[in-house]
Amino acid sequence: MTDLTASNSVSALGPFAEGFASWRRMLAAVDDHTARTKIFTNAAAEVASYVAHGLDRVIAADTLTQLATAHGLDNVDQVQAIIAKAFAIKPRRKPPSPPQQPQPRTFALKAFKDIRMSTASSCLVRGILPRVGLVVVWGPPKCGKSFWVFDLTMHVALGWSYRGHRVLQGPVVYLALEGGHGFAKRVEAWRRYHLASETPTDAPFWLLDVPVDVIADRDRLVAAIRAQLGEKIPAVVVIDTLNRGLNGSENEPKDMARFIQAADIIREAFGCVVIIVHHCGIEGTRPRGHTSLAGAADAQIAVARDEDDTISVTVETMKDDEPSAPMACRLERVELGTDDEGELITSCIMVETDEAAAAKRPKKLTGMEKLALDQLRELSAELGVRSAASNHIPHNVRVVPKELWRKYFHNKHPSDDADTTRKAFVRAVAKLQELQLIGLWNDEAWLPDVPDKAGH
Repeated sequence: MTDLTASNSVSALGPFAEGFASWRRMLAAVDDHTARTKIFTNAAAEVASYVAHGLDRVIAADTLTQLATAHGLDNVDQVQAIIAKAFAIKPRRKPPSPPQQPQPRTFALKAFKDIRMSTASSCLVRGILPRVGLVVVWGPPKCGKSFWVFDLTMHVALGWSYRGHRVLQGPVVYLALEGGHGFAKRVEAWRRYHLASETPTDAPFWLLDVPVDVIADRDRLVAAIRAQLGEKIPAVVVIDTLNRGLNGSENEPKDMARFIQAADIIREAFGCVVIIVHHCGIEGTRPRGHTSLAGAADAQIAVARDEDDTISVTVETMKDDEPSAPMACRLERVELGTDDEGELITSCIMVETDEAAAAKRPKKLTGMEKLALDQLRELSAELGVRSAASNHIPHNVRVVPKELWRKYFHNKHPSDDADTTRKAFVRAVAKLQELQLIGLWNDEAWLPDVPDKAGH
């Protein structure tokens, strides 16, 4: 595959070389021919704006042709037609400018007497989403977290109350980076279920379903949102998922720091909330990867699905507001017609269920899960210490080091095989947390319903 950024034409491309390189990365990230054609069409439209701002037309066309050929778009007539059509349209977007020398920053300090509290609402969805900030929504694969985020953000787009929580209306931009090709079915299912009898049936919701490197493409993404939304400013930008938007390692602190910085730049550009949908680690007890993500979050929301397909949503932390009570919901199947071959097309929508009924449902524990829970109860009573003030651990509970808990479990486990015991403990802890029978943070464990009364 030809690397345009390494070719002799880079010098001729000047300040537009990075733009071509970004489109090359997007094309290389997909295998589907239709998706590549769509991305190439968008690339040609942007390159037309480069020509309008000084790039030689012949060089631009030749470079686009090389780009197409290098990524398997071999229909020359189709490629040339796309380029010709793009160059014939007056460009609407301003191309990237050459790098500018950074200007010295000035910092305006506020005297104590001038600091005043704002009375503006700090929440976009009361008890669930802050108005501005980073929110991590995490859970295991197939637990319904993306369906839940989509449903929540559609309520924001339309300004509808969400399960009794006040909502501030605002536009939504959704980056469906994982399973984006099927996202249109989710939209259609939601439209038919919620908007069939509504007027109008439109909503200020925009979908991006092509690959995006959030770190490398952050400035271009901000520019694209501004250009295509016009005077509208997004209240929410969703990155679904972190793994598909990060060109790097979730476990490397430098890579995670760069991703967080990119998300912060998007947040600052629009004064919005950025929702990052993310998977959990092997143990299922926290968001996967480096812990700096949780440290940067203004709110953290856990999503879990039990054996009865009830989906629980728990606002674990919220820095500047009282978290919502846990919510229960389920996925409901919606039939959308048939495809070109006569096969049924279906998707799902998220519907709420009775939290009280879900909470009363018997919580089935295996022998190892009960053993782990009993060990934590014993340790909490005998060796637990009062928790320090924290945004992540409830006030006044007795915490126990997870490693100590693991050793007690190991001593009581019937197997002599260390690996078998370790895996049994990991599975037991994950299930207990899923059932919200325990809490975990930074290798400390506690029982949510057993406060430390010694301090009172």
